[in-house]
Amino acid sequence: MSAAKHPQGYVIACSNLISLFLSHSPRWRAVGALALTALVAGAITTILVLPTHPEQAVANLTDTTRTLEPTATNPAPDFDAYLESLTNNPQTPRWLDQTVESGDTLSLIFNRAGYNDQDVYDVISASQDGKSLERIFPGQTIAFQTDKTGQLVGVRHTRSQLETVTYLRTDQGFESQLDTRSPELREAWTTGVISSSLFLAGQQAGLAHSMILDMANIFGGVVDFALDPRRGDTLQLVYEELYIDGEKFKDGGIIAASFTNKGETFNAFRYTDSNGDTNYYNEDGFSMRKSFLMAPLDFTRISSNFNMNRMHPIYKVTRPHRGTDYAAPTGTPVYAAGDGRVVKAGYTGTNGNFVYIQHGDQYTTKYLHLQKRMVNVGQHVSQSQVIGTVGSTGAATGPHLHYEFLVNGVHHNPRTILKDLPKAMQLPKKEMANFRQTINRPNFQLAVLRSSNQLAMNDTADSKADSH
Repeated sequence: MSAAKHPQGYVIACSNLISLFLSHSPRWRAVGALALTALVAGAITTILVLPTHPEQAVANLTDTTRTLEPTATNPAPDFDAYLESLTNNPQTPRWLDQTVESGDTLSLIFNRAGYNDQDVYDVISASQDGKSLERIFPGQTIAFQTDKTGQLVGVRHTRSQLETVTYLRTDQGFESQLDTRSPELREAWTTGVISSSLFLAGQQAGLAHSMILDMANIFGGVVDFALDPRRGDTLQLVYEELYIDGEKFKDGGIIAASFTNKGETFNAFRYTDSNGDTNYYNEDGFSMRKSFLMAPLDFTRISSNFNMNRMHPIYKVTRPHRGTDYAAPTGTPVYAAGDGRVVKAGYTGTNGNFVYIQHGDQYTTKYLHLQKRMVNVGQHVSQSQVIGTVGSTGAATGPHLHYEFLVNGVHHNPRTILKDLPKAMQLPKKEMANFRQTINRPNFQLAVLRSSNQLAMNDTADSKADSH
């Protein structure tokens, strides 16, 4: 970047780098220092190494409890004092844990721990949260506490790492307390290069399957990840990770993402508007949610493209193939490409199980050869709603989805027609100033990550050339 030709951009870049340099995260400071040095020298692309996970906490781990309201005749128990006494009194029996197993009922778990159905009734009928104890799931923990006489005096239900309900016996029966914890949010990022598919690239970048799907959904209106990706395409992601007691609990939301396909880069930024609605937008404030998805399913590979002069594999005659066949395992979810109403659903010998959806006055989408239909005629559906599953019913040689897109009753190639549809909704002008300020930092982070990707790819290419 030339300071003489682009003074404003140069100042903004310097400002962002200084922001990184002053970050609370040592890794971001390292990135900021390296990039600032390179930028001053006129060569920001000399940044060579980026860390994988910046350890910047944006929210402190907190404990919150719901206090029971005391009454004159039914005073609230002092849970903190009671629990402390259990901990500090060496003669007090410890909590004995029982893990909920598949097929367990509350009675089975109580009986396994040495208690009877009367104890179950005492806990769930008298306490405020008692009924919730009946909703148990495999992997959860239920712990029991007894006194010297063997009487049950406490039950602790660990719903998750974030929620625990404790039931303690008082003179008035069992009382309950819900303890909740807020995870610590940490910012993380990763980059990847596609060698065969988005999923492999995401996995190699350390992303969970759910995070890869989230990214695919964000770009689902501009990229068909079944057909569009090419070897050498890149992805960059800035996202949240949730931590409990210093250990990762699970992935959080995507803050910003970038996907470069055949030289064209698509960016997406998370933004919450003045009404409290959170969505993803490109750098110009246009919504990433388009009227239709580019690919209406969880894809694996494509067996046939749009072809008006195609030899039918079963009938062995030339028949127009007015759509796209997405080959995928039987049972793969099929999504509604856009909001609309189911106008036809049924079965024929040729189409197998099928669903037709009307979108407004002009557009219709068709989904054929389904294993199962999950919607009925007249039902309204929303974009990305599961309407069925991939199958091989009707005249099909193997499991796949046949997808058609019609405009005013005329078939169009779904791969190209979507690019001719009206642009997506844009943020109102009153939101743009706050939007640009919000995305300034993640936009710069994505730019640095893309630069790192390109340098790494260049180094790999140079190494291969040298080896020959």
